[in-house]
Amino acid sequence: MAAVSFTINGKQVSFDGDGDMPLLWFLREDAGLKGTKFGCGIGSCGACTVHVNGDAVRSCSLPMAAVEDGTSITTIEGLAASDSQLHPVQEAWLEEDVPQCGYCQAGQIMATAAFLKTNPNPSDDDIDAGITNLCRCGTYVRIRKAIKRAAAKMQQA
Repeated sequence: MAAVSFTINGKQVSFDGDGDMPLLWFLREDAGLKGTKFGCGIGSCGACTVHVNGDAVRSCSLPMAAVEDGTSITTIEGLAASDSQLHPVQEAWLEEDVPQCGYCQAGQIMATAAFLKTNPNPSDDDIDAGITNLCRCGTYVRIRKAIKRAAAKMQQA
């Protein structure tokens, strides 16, 4: 694969390895960003969700060959505005005490942040249709409450 140059959380990086390598493994092993989790490996669970050019993408099923020059990738480590200013979704997650085990939560948060950009005032049905990440602990009631809280926070901002 020819070398590509792109950004992860605003930092310039490059890749010239095996184009079949999933983005997830580049993030975890090469970039050292461990917040993006391996769940199922087939793009079903969403634990590996990141933003690629602003869209929620399941990084376990995106090969590095699909990452083009100039692509912008944001992981859970880069979602907050700064160390002292969390993203409204992260704030809502804390306020609603969403996680139980927490394993899937980075992916849930990343999916929700992208979802709320196009669904600023979602109904329960919108959330059910738009957030397809899985939570083995079953914290869906708290996830839904946090999504609605985050939507309200984002509307106030």
